[in-house]
Amino acid sequence: MSNEWISASAPYLAPREHGERDAWSDESAAQGHKGGQQLTYAGPTAAPPHVAPALGIAVGDPAVVRKRIITLDGEPIELTDTYYPSDIALDTALAAPRKIKGGAVTLLATLGFTTVQVHEDISARMPTTEERAALHLGAGEPILSLLRVHVASDGRPLQVDAITMPSRDRHLHYSLKKQG
Repeated sequence: MSNEWISASAPYLAPREHGERDAWSDESAAQGHKGGQQLTYAGPTAAPPHVAPALGIAVGDPAVVRKRIITLDGEPIELTDTYYPSDIALDTALAAPRKIKGGAVTLLATLGFTTVQVHEDISARMPTTEERAALHLGAGEPILSLLRVHVASDGRPLQVDAITMPSRDRHLHYSLKKQG
């Protein structure tokens, strides 16, 4: 097996069928590995500067966040903070500090919110001290930051994923289809 990991976003955008594993478990198993995640916080928060515009709210406005450490074979490989508008998420399992059966995208769909468009912005930068420690990075090792915005048919942002990952051995793959 190559050390390069090729990842696609599409499986993470669709609701899962009853009893189906989450997208990360499927993706990692297909590569012969065990994927996992550790929820470090779920609940109300103030929208940070890098997320608020993507949610269509002001910096500091109320939002709900789910913070996770994504693992591969027990090792941390991503920090994923997922933000939701408060009026959608506050009184739901999205704001509760426990695993969501079927995943957040599936829960949103049951609440009547489905993603019809996604915007992704990817940049490279040096990690903060906290990110370096959490991801077990060496000195001078850069990271990739991916900001993924899930948009409903009415143009409203439903979810914003702020993902931080080591840049080593990463290959992000996109397949776009022209509409119309």
